[in-house]
Amino acid sequence: MQAERFQVSHMVFRFATVTGQRVDWRLARNCSVTPAQLGGLYLSLCAVSLGIALFFWTRGALLVLPFTGIEIIAVGIAFVLYGRHAADGERISLEGARLVVERETAGRLERAEFDRQWVRVEPKTGDRSLITLSAQGKVMEVGRFVRPELRAALASEIRMALRAA
Repeated sequence: MQAERFQVSHMVFRFATVTGQRVDWRLARNCSVTPAQLGGLYLSLCAVSLGIALFFWTRGALLVLPFTGIEIIAVGIAFVLYGRHAADGERISLEGARLVVERETAGRLERAEFDRQWVRVEPKTGDRSLITLSAQGKVMEVGRFVRPELRAALASEIRMALRAA
């Protein structure tokens, strides 16, 4: 058991973190605004837009207020669509004999568990394509949130961890 711990802990990972016997890859969208910040921004945008619209409405420009309402609704829809994907990501965990892959897209979670010794790690079609993890009839593609030129390095790192674990 000590030898196994030493094998995983002495390895250097670019994309993963090692905690004891567990290796985790967290690949997420590079999103600078959280959904809560986006909500705050939307509320402040609504307040400013309505304030300006009410000012012009009191001055006799009656059509400004309905168009402001349409604008606020359109921006709200765009923010909701953006916010649904702000938490998108992939998580790959290797612990013991199990490789667990979780992929979240627009609030929908997909999960696949693989037996470590049977996992194949390969590019889907070329060197810059997504990484395909497959074993025993299950297939999961990862690497959407890694630059294409770094996907080969990620695939090599996953292969190295699978052999060492």
